[in-house]
Amino acid sequence: MNTHRIRVGIDVGGTFTDAVAVDATTLQLLGQVKVPTSHHHEDGVAHGIVEALDRLLEQTGHTPEDVTFLAHGTTQATNALLEGDVATVGLIGIGTGPGATLTRRLAAFRKLELTPGKRLPLAYAHVADADDAPAVRAALDEVVREGAEVVVASQPFSVDRPEGEEAVAVAARERGLPTTAAHDITSLYGLHKRTRTAVVNAAILPRMLATADLVDASITKAGVSAPLMVMRCDGGVMSLDEMRRRPLLTVLSGPAAGVAGALMQERISEGLFLETGGTSTDISVVRRGKVAVRHATMLGRSSYLSALDVRTVGVGGGSMVRIDGGKVVGVGPRSAHIAGLPYACFASAEDLRDARVTTIRPMAEDPADYAVLDAAGGRFAITMTCAANALGRVPEGDFARCDQEAARAALAPLAAALGTDVATAATKLLDAG
Repeated sequence: MNTHRIRVGIDVGGTFTDAVAVDATTLQLLGQVKVPTSHHHEDGVAHGIVEALDRLLEQTGHTPEDVTFLAHGTTQATNALLEGDVATVGLIGIGTGPGATLTRRLAAFRKLELTPGKRLPLAYAHVADADDAPAVRAALDEVVREGAEVVVASQPFSVDRPEGEEAVAVAARERGLPTTAAHDITSLYGLHKRTRTAVVNAAILPRMLATADLVDASITKAGVSAPLMVMRCDGGVMSLDEMRRRPLLTVLSGPAAGVAGALMQERISEGLFLETGGTSTDISVVRRGKVAVRHATMLGRSSYLSALDVRTVGVGGGSMVRIDGGKVVGVGPRSAHIAGLPYACFASAEDLRDARVTTIRPMAEDPADYAVLDAAGGRFAITMTCAANALGRVPEGDFARCDQEAARAALAPLAAALGTDVATAATKLLDAG
């Protein structure tokens, strides 16, 4: 049994969960594993985290007691926004006179687009005086009737006078509603941008709260006593309790951890960092040994969230192809793993027998133009990974590599539906991404 102390990092992506171990003293890489992210397990992604940790400890010959530090990065928040998997937000504006005019304009946030054609689900209500308890209850009733699952309280100049937002937040929490007060998210002036940042935080709050609870319980059950720290988008770490309050800080935390790891391992001073996962792709520029920090852009607009300058697009190896009228019209943002479908290129020839192309709506809110294969072995997703393998572009030994002929067989029905050959169909798919 190895007695060296280790530091462990776990990244939960939209498609895979990765875990690495380094020596706590020398930072030498000791082991790494990859498992599918367990979105559909009853314990959610926490199950995949524990599975990855167990495999990592077995691979390196360590025990849970050897872990002195455990850092958890995730693209869950990022992917939730990219794929539109968010909660309905109830926004309560507070103010009178000119303040009321300003806060009523915040109702326009319901026009924010999460993905093309899908808007942020938001209900708005207004109260003149947050100390008027009946009025606050009526406003909460109004947004709940419209489907609100989480509440945001916003008032002009709340960074100086937070009492109004706090009163609404207390009333909402008494009803069991997860709540965000805008001044808690950022202390910077600017009602519109501050509230928009808080609204996005709230939209992912219920999902991330559930994840935090499951991860905490699972890590404890696994026997790890080291504190669990969560990566922040600015490259730092925070406690699980802080993540429960401000999950938005985990947006782009996975990419931030990736850049930090590259800087530490490769010691580069100038370069381009590109990381492609199953659901999204991240890119950043390293200058003079550092990555720039900026206010993150979310939903196409600047926020008050300080983050490493990592740009993300909703296209990855598991992104599903979309077709219409015999043409490839797009790729993603829905990924095969979130849709609960296996990649066609990894299916056996028997499973793909009698395969035909059809289009589906992977999730209730998705457009019905995602192409899949219905075959003898079930339903399979046609992905970017299928196309890359069909063209022989995945290196030998890579986790995403499969037999090229198997990939070509998987794409053959799509090529027929498009009226072209396999190589051209694969190229069209990659070009669309």
